[in-house]
This record gives sequence, structure tokens and C-alpha cells, in this order.
Amino acid sequence: PYTTLFRSMPTIESYLSSLLRLFVIENVDSWNTNIRSRTSISSLPKRIFVDPSFAVASLALTPQDLLMDLHTYGFMFENLCIRDLKIYLNDLSGEIRYYRDRTGLEVDIVLTIDNDKYALIECKLGSSGIEEGAEHLIKLESIISTHGLNKPTFKMILTGGDVAYTRKDGVHVVPITCLGP
Repeated sequence: PYTTLFRSMPTIESYLSSLLRLFVIENVDSWNTNIRSRTSISSLPKRIFVDPSFAVASLALTPQDLLMDLHTYGFMFENLCIRDLKIYLNDLSGEIRYYRDRTGLEVDIVLTIDNDKYALIECKLGSSGIEEGAEHLIKLESIISTHGLNKPTFKMILTGGDVAYTRKDGVHVVPITCLGP
């Protein structure tokens, strides 16, 4: 099985390269502030579709299919959030990155502006994931502060919900529809 995998890697890399050149997918780089050793933080780019509708169309998914598989729908929603934030950041010279370490701590989006200002953002389709998302944001902020680095400008959970509010722990919960002009 391993020899088959290694023989197919050049083919996979060729396909990924073609999809990048055709602007079907793009890479989201990892965020590394030297919090821990370089080996403990993922340094591989995360690949996303330029538009999440490409993924939906390529899988021939219907709205009913997505409603029946909220896990997949959540990935599409995260991709949508990244796409929208990248568009809004065009004029601000900001970057979208992500954070993942070997302990399993992951933050979907680290939005950076001017290299010293950043925000931590989790994408949660429904309200059931808000608590877990807030825990991730607070845990990463705690790790950052113990290493003497600047705290994030804000922590936010982008949702598919209807109501924007700020939690007692300072995490903003914002529907994706509030971000538009």
C-alpha cells in the first residue's frame, strides 16, 4: 500500500499544482509566532477552494444533502468565511492564516494586519459549536500570553446564526451576514 501511495504522490502534486494555477484552490498558510518549537506547530498550508461552490458542485451536493451532513456543511461554511474575509481584507493588506498544533488545538482563522495586529476567529455553522470554538480561542490566547506575545485584538466566532453578541469571556459571536457592506 505504501508503494502505491508514493507512486501516486507526483500525480497528486501535479493535480494540486494545476488547480492552484487555474485558481480553483488556494493555500492558507499556517500561523507561527514561535510560541513553541517549529515541529509542534503545523507548517503545511491548508488548501481551500477559491469558492466553496466548487466543492459543492464537484460532489454534486444538493441543499438537502448538506442539511443531512452538517459536518461536511461545516467545512463548506468555513471555506465561505475564509473566502469572504479574504475579499474584505484586500484593501487592508491583511492575511488569513490558520493555527494547528500537535495537541489538537486548532483555530480556523488567524487574521493578521501589519504583522503585529491579529485576531483569532473560529467558524461555526450552528450554535452548538460556539462553546467549543470559544474554548479554542481562549486556550490559544492563554498560550500566547504565557509566552509574552501581544494578545489578539479580538476573538470572534463567525456563525450561520442570526444574532451578534459578545460573551462574558469577551468572545464576539457574529453572523457571517453582518460582515458585508
